[in-house]
Amino acid sequence: MPELSKEPTYHRLNAAFKLLGPYLREDKYQSGTYLFDCLAVCVNDKKSPEVREFWGWWMELSHPGEQLFEAKYAIGRFDLAGNWVSENPQPQALEEVHRTQKAFHSKLETLLKEQFQCELTTCDPLLVDK
Repeated sequence: MPELSKEPTYHRLNAAFKLLGPYLREDKYQSGTYLFDCLAVCVNDKKSPEVREFWGWWMELSHPGEQLFEAKYAIGRFDLAGNWVSENPQPQALEEVHRTQKAFHSKLETLLKEQFQCELTTCDPLLVDK
């Protein structure tokens, strides 16, 4: 007998998202929108750890429909104050940012499909060129 899909409730989603890695920012959750991010590349690793900034990405995941999630990605720099600043990284750093972003998106898409029978959409062409 096929397993029935679980309804994507806040608690079920939160538990599943935690298993994806260190990306979920639980403290930034706002009614139906989850925030994920990734510090992919250190801007200057010669600086001491407490004053390092990072290139990376962040994403807001919303749930606009019963079986649909929508991802909105942005790329930039995670500054010393702990904020994301929309900036273009150097080409070599950008390549790594895109690699980590695509890897995460693929894991998220698989998780939503397999555990909740939900689809994931995005308007980011780098992530939908399958």
